[in-house]
Amino acid sequence: MVLTQLRAIELSIQMLSVQPDTKPKGCAGCNRKIKDRYLLKALDKYWHEDCLKCACCDCRLGEVGSTLYTKANLILCRRDYLRLFGVTGNCAACSKLIPAFEMVMRAKDNVYHLDCFACQLCNQRFCVGDKFFLKNNMILCQTDYEEGLMKEGYAPQVR
Repeated sequence: MVLTQLRAIELSIQMLSVQPDTKPKGCAGCNRKIKDRYLLKALDKYWHEDCLKCACCDCRLGEVGSTLYTKANLILCRRDYLRLFGVTGNCAACSKLIPAFEMVMRAKDNVYHLDCFACQLCNQRFCVGDKFFLKNNMILCQTDYEEGLMKEGYAPQVR
């Protein structure tokens, strides 16, 4: 048996205006002529707006964005592609699996669930613009970081 790697292809979706003086194009989804005002072009084929859909969730790909993913003969939206084929990892705080489609926070090489991205001593959650410190792979708020420095015998320099 030969193991082959299925590579995903990210492709763009173009919305085009149908010119009244041109011959109607055939839809790759339903095989009917496209007589609508607009059509989509993706995978070097033409589609009705309603026919270019994600194979999993049935969302209309022209409405979701300007990209689609194709792998294993499936046409997918970004979310379903990541859910099915995306690389996952573990949260540096709780060690639980992070699904590929979930939003994360990153600090250097560490990845965290949004809910886990908090000071690991006092559990203070961080807001946009808050300072945090990474010491010995622990996320710390400024207060706990400075207290740790004081216990180690030197104070941080305030500028």
